[in-house]
Amino acid sequence: MNLVFLGAPGAGKGTQGSLLAERIGAHKLATGDLLREAVRVGSELGRRAKSYMDAGELVPDALILDLVRHTLAGAERDGSAIFDGFPRTVPQAESLNAMLRELGSPLDAVVVIDVPEETIVQRMSGRRTCANCGRIYNLHTDPPTRSDVCDVCGGRLSQRADDREETVRHRLSVYREATEPLIAFYEMGDAPVHRVDGDRAVEQVQAQVLQRLER
Repeated sequence: MNLVFLGAPGAGKGTQGSLLAERIGAHKLATGDLLREAVRVGSELGRRAKSYMDAGELVPDALILDLVRHTLAGAERDGSAIFDGFPRTVPQAESLNAMLRELGSPLDAVVVIDVPEETIVQRMSGRRTCANCGRIYNLHTDPPTRSDVCDVCGGRLSQRADDREETVRHRLSVYREATEPLIAFYEMGDAPVHRVDGDRAVEQVQAQVLQRLER
């Protein structure tokens, strides 16, 4: 089973994809993770990707697809893959579809996790991270006893730059512009598109995902 998970930043697609991958024995492919690992081990693809990353440029789609193909070919898995955060554009989706068909394992379904924009803003802008132990809090749903001090180690809590409200709203705007055409593209394809309500507890969202896929 090959699946694509789509959702806005903070919608929980990474969490849901990881849970499902563990449940069905699939290989979860997040291109950011793949790039970092390829650079870390110093593979040929990693060295090529690093040259773009060091120059502050986007890694070309062709190189991303080569990395995905290489990972799929070498992964110990049961033939299942879950794509998290890729593709991001229609051309990437077209290329991924072509590659999967070439490998004899076309895309089976697309899962779209829907969460209201204001909920995402609250989720992300409320996050605080301990600089000492790495513990993550949320001022709205999992607050520390003191707003700027870690309950675990007493370290200072801070907000990541990309979790600031204005940054989150910009990321959501970019997501809408890029992903709405992508969802429309998939809705016109052969693989079914399943929408789930991501504004629920993690376990409830996973149950929805399983229910849609079992259909």
